Amino acid sequence: MNYRINPKNGDKLSILGFGCMRFAKDELEVEKQIISAIENGVNYFDTAFIYPNSEAILGRVLAKGYRDRVKIATKMPPQSIKKYEDLDRIFNKELERLQTDHIDYYFMHMLKDVTIWNRLVDLGILKWIEEKKQKGQIINLGFSYHGGKQEFINLVDVYDWGFCMIQYNFLDENHQAGKSGLQYAAAKGLPVMVMEPLRGGKLVTALPKEVYSIWENAYVKRSPAEWAFRWIWNHPEVTVVLSGMNSQAMIDENIRVASEVEANAFTEKDFELFEKASKILSEKIKIPCTGCNYCMPCPSGVDIPSCFSCYNDREIEGKNGAVMKYVMQTHGHNASLCNKCGKCELHCPQKIEIRQELAKTSKALEGITYKSLKFVMKNILKL
Repeated sequence: MNYRINPKNGDKLSILGFGCMRFAKDELEVEKQIISAIENGVNYFDTAFIYPNSEAILGRVLAKGYRDRVKIATKMPPQSIKKYEDLDRIFNKELERLQTDHIDYYFMHMLKDVTIWNRLVDLGILKWIEEKKQKGQIINLGFSYHGGKQEFINLVDVYDWGFCMIQYNFLDENHQAGKSGLQYAAAKGLPVMVMEPLRGGKLVTALPKEVYSIWENAYVKRSPAEWAFRWIWNHPEVTVVLSGMNSQAMIDENIRVASEVEANAFTEKDFELFEKASKILSEKIKIPCTGCNYCMPCPSGVDIPSCFSCYNDREIEGKNGAVMKYVMQTHGHNASLCNKCGKCELHCPQKIEIRQELAKTSKALEGITYKSLKFVMKNILKL
């Protein structure tokens, strides 16, 4: 395993972090995966208060003699903080779930702008942070971010953060905080953690055949996932890259790659491959949904991430295949159920105009073919 040094405190962090947002359903299997990752050098585990059952599962595993071998990163949800007392209520619950007396890397989760941070400051969070640091309960404080470049810079400058996390991959090099934001934070001495390295899987699954062809015909044989991770780790400014690993095969591949890569190792040939792949994918992926599920649950029952996934697949796989997938994946939870309440848009990290995009999805995928397939499912297959 390769490691990079946190310039703020000297921590030696594995360049591969274990993202705990979506664990497998079998907890025993999850335990094996976490232990396997630790035994192979992964020492950074990322969870959050709002990830269902994630903190508790991670806590149970680490309590079996592994806590001192890893750094735990978890997150405070700003939207849940209405009064000063909420800070302790949530933080203490996290300590309880994680079965620990301190958090190594504590995030303000999904800060969108300085306004949200200032609201927390007005509630007294600076005093609270100082108390937790003095007690040794919070070791490092940072923030995770989805948004534009300038607002990211404003957030970096508004407080003496210990670290930050951004969405970054070869398709988002010039989106959100982007490369310029990454470089700005690193120049300020901040370790930068990276989430969504595979864009919610869109950079590895159901790829356009033209992109598959690029990787298949490259000068060296690598999976789409390996190429994507190598691109990020080529940046010396990146400290840790999170991967939501939910299979042993995925863990094994990522650990192998994380043990081989070096920063600044790409050649012009490598960059040319990514330039071609990025151009094709940018033209095909119409809705930049990563499947994070922050928009869920929908009050009207719409499966928003699945709807958008199928809409994007229409551009890649063709209409008929996408409609079939749409019927199977969103049965009873389709886009036309949207009542345009707009609650989802308040929580979307990508700032997608969800109501507008659901209307497009409904128009594109709920035509005659859709209705015919629904009829077959209901009346013939009895589904």
